[in-house]
Amino acid sequence: MENRSLTTEVSRANQDLSSSLQDRFPRHYEAKSAINASAEMVFAHVDDQARLSSHMSQSSWETGGGSMKIEFDKDHGQTVGSLIRLSGRILGMTLLVEEVVAERTPPRQKVWETIGSPRLLVIGHYRMGFDIEPQGERSLLSVYIDYALPASGLARWLGWIFGGFYARWCVGQMVRDTAEHFRHYSTSEVVRAAWR
Repeated sequence: MENRSLTTEVSRANQDLSSSLQDRFPRHYEAKSAINASAEMVFAHVDDQARLSSHMSQSSWETGGGSMKIEFDKDHGQTVGSLIRLSGRILGMTLLVEEVVAERTPPRQKVWETIGSPRLLVIGHYRMGFDIEPQGERSLLSVYIDYALPASGLARWLGWIFGGFYARWCVGQMVRDTAEHFRHYSTSEVVRAAWR
């Protein structure tokens, strides 16, 4: 009887947490790819935030011709509580966001989210992460972003128009970069993408 009560309480707590996260981050995008490498190999690759976020440090039309500099604390984004900072100029505007690693369970998953007051162009606060599902000698990599639109002004208007495009590009690029790294192992096929 006591175990059933505890299970019910844990289930209720998980539902409350899920509801709370959805209230804070009402928009979602996710990309998945089958990777022909072990979960340990994939985790070692994507746990490197500089590598995972490298698409942000390169000038491209998706970043408005700008780029972001990535800085880390002494733990390099590889422990819970570790800090990550991205700063730069995009479309002539100075952008800044600080993130903290919220969860990290090698070789299965990692989650990081914004702290403070992000100065971003088309999204507001966000929570990002990846999950790795072992499948024999292969793995299924899922990268996702849960986000809110910017709070007000021009950024909120731009978020309504471009936020989904940016979210899709960002997680898709992380999956594509990982698939490219393991190209001799990987199907490099995005097998599922989902919007909420």
